[in-house]
Amino acid sequence: MPAADASKESDVGDVTVADVLAAQARLRRFLPPTPLHHAERFGTWLKLENLQRTGSYKVRGALNALLAARERGDTRPVICASAGNHAQGVAWAAYRLDVPAIAVMPHGAPATKIAGVAHWGATVRQHGNSYDEAYAFAVELAQRHGYRFLSAFDDADVIAGQGTVGIELAAHAPDVVIVPIGGGGLASGVALALKSQGVRIVGAQVEGVDSMARAIRGDVREINPVPSLADGVRVKIPGFLTRRLCTSLLDDVVIVREAELRETLVR
Repeated sequence: MPAADASKESDVGDVTVADVLAAQARLRRFLPPTPLHHAERFGTWLKLENLQRTGSYKVRGALNALLAARERGDTRPVICASAGNHAQGVAWAAYRLDVPAIAVMPHGAPATKIAGVAHWGATVRQHGNSYDEAYAFAVELAQRHGYRFLSAFDDADVIAGQGTVGIELAAHAPDVVIVPIGGGGLASGVALALKSQGVRIVGAQVEGVDSMARAIRGDVREINPVPSLADGVRVKIPGFLTRRLCTSLLDDVVIVREAELRETLVR
């Protein structure tokens, strides 16, 4: 993929670098920065977002979205569809801000994540046997009751919140940052935060779970993701906002074979 046009670096679609900086200002009093760890085996640094509140970077986007809504005077209850991490992030953020929250989770979602969502006081509605069925039901409930539906990735506030990962990385002056891609929220936000500083941003997807890489090439058809250890990034169709951002800002997208992923994880 050719490098992004510099004229598009600071303002693409409906999300800007200014939005990421605003998100950082909102989140700093709630979420501590996560540390870096040098992985000698790979000769690289890892950003330990597994040490973030709720165990995932997803809480950044969820909390920023609820804080931004409060600033706009939007007091609607929030609803999301998720098999785990996004739902937990929304539940924790809603608990901290006293916002009613509903998480629609498919049957078969990990019991520990269902319990984590319920622990923070969100209402759990289990529906369908897949994320897509849970998603459709959540959108229907949002339309019927006037809730705010909060996408796990295709939402400007969520993207800006995820971009705070990049703001924290900027202090370490990286040359290249590799970001995993599912729906593209994290990759979009990190690219927004770092691209203007000359950092090379490379997305990573697993073979057969590569809807964003295909969309960037112009193939926006829905895919049927294959079973993968990378179950958190098994997205059939990437977001509309995130597709535009990733197409404009990513320097490359690499595809990893499932066998390589498995070998790396078990070594």
